[in-house]
Amino acid sequence: MKFSNINLLSWLLIVILSCSSLAYCSDNKKIKNKKTVADNSIPGNYIINVEPETQKMLRNPLTGWVLYGSATAKPDFWDKYDNINVPSLGKSVRISDYAHTFYIRISWAILNPAEDVYGWDTDEKLKWMIDNARQRGMRLAFRVVVDSRDKRQDFTPGFVKDAGAKGYESKSGNRMVWSPYPDDAVFQKKYEKFIKAFAQKFNDPDIVDFIDGYGLGKWGEAHSVRYENDSNREAVFKWVVDLYSNNFTKIPLAINYHRLVATPKDWDKPDPYSETLLEYAFNKGYILRHDAFGMTGYYQQWEKDLASKWKYIRPIIMEGGWVTKQHTIALDPREYKSIKDVREGEFYDSKEAHVNMMDFRINETESWFEDTYPLVEEFIAEGGYRLYPDQLSLPKAVKNGTQIEITHRWNNLGWGYCPNNIPQWNYKYKVAFALLDKQTKDVKAIYVDDNSDPSKWLKGTPTSYTFTPYVKDVSKGTYLWAVAIIDTTNNTKGIDISVKGDITSSGWFTLFEATVK
Repeated sequence: MKFSNINLLSWLLIVILSCSSLAYCSDNKKIKNKKTVADNSIPGNYIINVEPETQKMLRNPLTGWVLYGSATAKPDFWDKYDNINVPSLGKSVRISDYAHTFYIRISWAILNPAEDVYGWDTDEKLKWMIDNARQRGMRLAFRVVVDSRDKRQDFTPGFVKDAGAKGYESKSGNRMVWSPYPDDAVFQKKYEKFIKAFAQKFNDPDIVDFIDGYGLGKWGEAHSVRYENDSNREAVFKWVVDLYSNNFTKIPLAINYHRLVATPKDWDKPDPYSETLLEYAFNKGYILRHDAFGMTGYYQQWEKDLASKWKYIRPIIMEGGWVTKQHTIALDPREYKSIKDVREGEFYDSKEAHVNMMDFRINETESWFEDTYPLVEEFIAEGGYRLYPDQLSLPKAVKNGTQIEITHRWNNLGWGYCPNNIPQWNYKYKVAFALLDKQTKDVKAIYVDDNSDPSKWLKGTPTSYTFTPYVKDVSKGTYLWAVAIIDTTNNTKGIDISVKGDITSSGWFTLFEATVK
């Protein structure tokens, strides 16, 4: 088919106009997403309404799914978790796209095999586990266990016993293991030295999400603690809480809110002094965790009442109680008939407690994806905290040497809360507005609203602020207004916000253009 010169020119013109039309529509779509209307209550200001993003996993601290690991895991550990089968999707997924915290429950003996020798420097398996987690963008979490009961080897390093620490032997399987008395002076001296070294390595919130700050008792769960003298219960409890608190000054610390905390008992009616001891830890900033969610006979009204009392004051972390490949789950008062039933029991206990974090435990993770994948997605969307501003009002024209007025309203889509109020964070997360370079998106001026506090933002209760910063020494020109929740220790983005729209590589959500004169 032949084209005349005229026909060819006409065809090219149509193509150019079509492309222009598409570009225009695309630009209009961007403009529509950033549509502003004049704010009649603040002269010169314009209001922007923001649509929340409700599904994407946000890698924020102290919220979301936690993957459990081990210093003795099999060599295929990461290969397996990089390929989790999801039948409902018809494909495999990477666990690191769902969990961003890697929790290692580990013995003191592995972390400190000899005096002044530390496993994070010498244990190749541990280093391999940590390196792989960090490569996948995961923060770390730890529980250091000292009690050897129910273990295959001693969980306290041999040099502690050799130095004269008093302890006791117990039978585990077909061998005897040794555990120290936590009220023994030699044990405490050696443990203090270790915790100081541990904190020197891991007191870094960019690397570590939380640490279980107790570790005593059977499995490190804060119950079944055997003393040389039972009257030392309170003294030992406060000693270990103070030890962790004084050394891990930047990392959230957790403790099991157990009805028999720091007692020699495994299980019984609630001890009347348990809550008093736990409140000592909570007032030091400790967060709550429990290791029997979904275990109806264990996680009872006492636990639920305590969680309710501290809701939105301290965050809560869950761990499921049933080990489905070892326990008879039908014994649960809920009369579970399948692993799916157990997962649902854990989930709804967690929702009732408003937990911030849930667990992907070893040998339990696959069933979450195979049997209850919608619950995995639901927790990402609704569990923990998920913060966004639904409406903001800012000026489009700014004059140097003047005070401007900004209003902003924030929401939490999650059932938990952002624990900005714990002492280790010390209200470091604040809302900030910035003027960005239009081309590079670099921050040219930043204004921090010191009155903003994400720990106050609860689901269903929008929180509004009026902010009146003073603008000066900004070069004249056209900029982009942007907003972020920053970490005020370094004035960089601290919390990812859940919005649809343009977010810069440094975490600033861009709003609209502003001219500075």
